[in-house]
Amino acid sequence: MEMTKHTQLFFPLLILSVFLVGSSMAATENVIKDDILEWVKNDTHRFLNAVIRVGDLNRTVEFYKECFGMQLLSQKDFPEEKYSKAIVGFGPQESHFVLELIYIYGVEKYEVGTAWSHFGLQFLDIYPVVEKVRQAGGVITTEPGSHGGQQVYAFVDDPNGYSFELLQRVPTPEPLNHFMLQVADLDRAISFYEKALGMKVLLKYDSPQDKFTIAMVGYGSDYIQSPVIELRYNYNVTEYTAGNAYVHAAIGTSDVYKSAAAVALVTQELGGKIVRPPGPNPVTGTKMTSFLDPDGRKTVLVDNEDYLKEIKNNSQ
Repeated sequence: MEMTKHTQLFFPLLILSVFLVGSSMAATENVIKDDILEWVKNDTHRFLNAVIRVGDLNRTVEFYKECFGMQLLSQKDFPEEKYSKAIVGFGPQESHFVLELIYIYGVEKYEVGTAWSHFGLQFLDIYPVVEKVRQAGGVITTEPGSHGGQQVYAFVDDPNGYSFELLQRVPTPEPLNHFMLQVADLDRAISFYEKALGMKVLLKYDSPQDKFTIAMVGYGSDYIQSPVIELRYNYNVTEYTAGNAYVHAAIGTSDVYKSAAAVALVTQELGGKIVRPPGPNPVTGTKMTSFLDPDGRKTVLVDNEDYLKEIKNNSQ
């Protein structure tokens, strides 16, 4: 059913009411928008994981281990639901941004699409990494080098067709550094992630000769030392294909109800929508909510404490 203008204006207040009930706070008739958005800026956020679908789980895990040096943090099969998943990364889930790989029984290939672009990995020396990728059957789409600039980098594809940018940099606690999303309106995208998720612009760069502008948005003060989202606007390009390979990124929050209220308010101004109202997952009990940004990219917000409990329960 198409939403009327009155319903659209009412929806953020409905989400706010859910927040108040879910958070066990005293009901109030006057919820101030500015208070909610100010709270977002001070919330305890952390990039948790990115979820992608793969056609061969074991081969993908081995590729990431052998070529990139990732660790297999957990792997589990769900025969009743006909899928398997594995968690890989450069450190424990409790403190690192990781990849969650999903294999659905019988599905060997997915369409990556153009809306999602690549993951970024940082290494002290990318040249031996590129050779490992080459030997393992990966595709080198951009050979390592500075390519006219100061940053040494390369681009490679894994066996599923996912692109990885390999960056030669000083050691960092978060080698899985970023993922890139293509957007139709960069200023709108930046404003959305700032207001809805409390992120900051850590770097913005325009390249007229290559006809694109990028912005690194995230938390902290250093886009090299902590994970970020790289938003890219390609001049005069307003449409991208979503594909069915990349699923979503998950970010931790101290309160999914209040976070959902903030997202609902921001979507009224900038676009996007809540696709899963805040509440506990019926299987795990983990409180979460999910939404689409103005370009249709999905993000899941997860309660920080529940996320740690779920990791602990899965390891037992």
